[in-house]
This record gives sequence, structure tokens and C-alpha cells, in this order.
Amino acid sequence: MKKLLNIATSTMMVLVLASSCNRKVVAPAPYGALPSKRQMEWHQMETYAFLHFTVNTFTGKEWGLGDEKEDVFNPTDFDADQIIGTLAKAGFKGAIITAKHHDGFCLWPSAYTEHSVKNSSWKNGKGDVVLAISEACKKYGIKFGVYLSPWDRNNANYGKDEYLVYYRNQLKELLTRYGNIFEIWFDGANGGDGYYGGAKEKRIIDRSNYYGWEETFQLVRQLQPNAVMFSDAGPDLRWVGNEHGHANDSCWATYTPLPDKGFTKAYAGTTQYKIGETGTMNGKYWMPAETDVSIRPGWFYHPTEDDKVKTLASLMDIYFHSVGNGTSLNLNVPPDRTGKINKTDSLRLMEFRSYLDKAFANNLFKGSNVKASDTRGKKYDAAKLIDGNTETYWAANDAKLNPTIEFTLNETKTINALVLQEYIPLGQRVTGFHVECFIDGQWKSVAQGSTIGYKKILRFAPCHTDKVRISFDALACPLLSEIAAYEIPEL
Repeated sequence: MKKLLNIATSTMMVLVLASSCNRKVVAPAPYGALPSKRQMEWHQMETYAFLHFTVNTFTGKEWGLGDEKEDVFNPTDFDADQIIGTLAKAGFKGAIITAKHHDGFCLWPSAYTEHSVKNSSWKNGKGDVVLAISEACKKYGIKFGVYLSPWDRNNANYGKDEYLVYYRNQLKELLTRYGNIFEIWFDGANGGDGYYGGAKEKRIIDRSNYYGWEETFQLVRQLQPNAVMFSDAGPDLRWVGNEHGHANDSCWATYTPLPDKGFTKAYAGTTQYKIGETGTMNGKYWMPAETDVSIRPGWFYHPTEDDKVKTLASLMDIYFHSVGNGTSLNLNVPPDRTGKINKTDSLRLMEFRSYLDKAFANNLFKGSNVKASDTRGKKYDAAKLIDGNTETYWAANDAKLNPTIEFTLNETKTINALVLQEYIPLGQRVTGFHVECFIDGQWKSVAQGSTIGYKKILRFAPCHTDKVRISFDALACPLLSEIAAYEIPEL
């Protein structure tokens, strides 16, 4: 009888184990607003460059009035290869050219205006800056983007319906002549004093309704379906809300744009833009922040600012507060009057690249033993956090909103930074996290952070440890694709 009972018990255990092994692990459900394919590709770029270049480069102004003569634009040694080659060597993944700024001067030979390079003595009117930059981007393997200012201080029809036809015709030229475009940049500087074909007056427009933005967005989707569009209120990317290069520690990729006081709709120039610094928890749209800032005090090149180029320490502070808070960095590097990246700017970019390469060369968690307080199943186990593949991820069970992860290193190491990445194709979830290191036989708190999103870089005082523990708070079961530890060098 006892033998039969043991056989029956063993059989039952085998059946239970088999049932457990065969139980299908259900993938985590998406949470909230989600990124599109074009937005995911944008997230993965992380850093790209703005190229502010027009008549202002030669007049010393930041905003031209629109009455500048075409011959003012005359770079002495324009070299798109030098510009884009420098950016590529510095690790930038794209470049956005100011095809037309507020002054209305066009860097391509537009068929719809005489105020363009075609009437400049530069290259005897045969030059095309937009074409040269786009071809150099292809040559050096980085992406190409354009900025077309909605405001035009030169055009006589600005403020009238005819201008909208003009603006969209120029947009069509840019979207059909120069190959694939990764980003179209719209801003909120709309209306005011200008030349306006000789009228020399102030024109105020209804920012909520004049531009008919929805029609313009549809045009972009039709002609460049893979391009993301930037403005104060998207539709794909939002402004971070400042020009000093900082996003908040709490910076949601989800966003609900709200109209500013006096406006009925949230568009470029009509949005409560300060909300862009933090985004919106459980926001209506996936609309991550782009952080735009210039390497110089101004956006255009001015020789008086050659000694005011941002230091390496300043650039790294910007990087940690932009890319390190889940946004992408759009760093303006304006070509000088020769038509090249100035040597001072170029050297600073090389220092920037060199520091980043050294800082993030050695992931100290690689090869460590990692375990989680809760795991959804083997497909989503904690080992996915150190496999170097952002397409795999660790996931907790649905009810577990406050799990912990513990890394055990093979020896004591010095750590002063962590890089964390959520698996954002299924949404942004983490609201906060806390980091502890095992020091002198006990756990000691070393740092904490708020949101993570696509990427979070957390810096803290150096700790000498062989164990690191991270606890999370989340809106839904947290999904993380990668966690890495580093000893980044002092500047």
C-alpha cells in the first residue's frame, strides 16, 4: 500500500510540474499611449544637430527682418562634407538644416520666390545648400531633416490665405526633392514686424487657426510618411520648453498639450510650453520631448562668440539632463561665414565624443548575477537586463508594481552612474526608482530618480561595492530592457 501511495504521489507531482511547464506565459499588455515606428526610430538616434545658416550668418543678426539682399549670403568656402563629416565623427545621427528662417531667405532655389540662393552671387546663383547637405548626409550615413519657418518676414502675402499656398508649395519642394527626411521642424515664432515685400509693418495672425496645421500635417504624412514632426505641440515631438538644454528628472514621453491663455487650440506658438519640461503622466499622446540648445550663445554664427563656445563640462551637463532624462538632444552647431563648422566648435565636438566613448565603454554589470523579486517567466527573466539587446526585457507579473532587482558582481567595483531603459513599445510605466549599494555589510541608499522612459542616466557619488539593488514604483508592471553600471571619469 505504501509503495502504491508513493507511486501515486510521484505521478501527481510529475503531472503538476508538466502542467506548470506547459502553462503559457502571457505577454504584458500595452499600457497607455504608445510610440509609432517613426517615433521609435527617432528615440534610438539620441543625438543630432541643428544647422542654423542663412543671411543672419553674414549680418550678425539672430532674426533677419526680411529686407536683406540676396547677395548678403556668400560663404567663401562652403563645404557640406566638412560640416556633415564633422557631425558624423562626433557621433551625431542626423542633421537638420534651416532651409528657411523667419527672414524668408531660402537655402534652395525655390520656384516660388526670388528671395533665395538662386539670386545670390554665391556659385553664380547655381548653389543649393539643402541639396549639398542632404547628399553629404547620405555619404556619411546620417539622417537628414529640414526646418521651414512658418513665419516669413519677406513675403508680401504673409497673413493672407495666399501665403498658406506659398508655404505648402515650398514644403512640397523640400519633401520631394531631397530624399528621405527624418524630421520636419516647425516653431512658434509667428507674426510681428517685418519687411513683407516693402510694406515694413507689423502683422498679427490668429495663431490658433491661420496656418491650418492639420492640412500641413497631412501633407507631410503623404509625402514623407516616416518623418517625425516637431513643434510646441507635436504631433510627433514636443518642445522641452526651454533653450538651455535641460529636461526634468520627471519627464514623461506621454503628453497632453494644452492651449495657452487666450488661445483655443494647442499648436506651435499657442501651447503652455512649460509643461513640455515634464510631459504628462498618463498623457493622451506619445509625444516625447526634443531638447534643442545651441553650442554658442546665439543660434547663428557670430565671430564675437568664438570664445564663448560651450565647454566640455557644459555640453556634458546638457547631455546628462537631456538624453539622460529620456529626451533626444538637438544640438545647434552653426556653420561660420566660410560655410564650414568653425574649428573651435569642431574641437569641442571631438572632446564631447571622446568623453562619451570613454564614459560608457565598460558596463560593470556585464557578467554579473542578476535576480528579481518577481519575474513573469523565463522569457522575461532578469538576465534580459544585461544581454545587450534592447528588444528583450525583464517583466514582473501584472500585480507587482514595486519589484526589486539585485545585481551581484564578481568583485568589488567603483560605480557612480547607472543607465536604465524601459521597454517603451509597450508604454512608459515607472514613476520612481531607488538605488542602494551593499557597503560595509549593509545596504546604503545612494540615489533615486523619477521617470525612465527610453533612457535614464543617473549619476551619484562613487560607491565601492559588489552588490547593487534597485527598487521600482510603477503605474503597471514594470518592463525594463537594459540596466548598466559605469564608473564615468571626472571632467
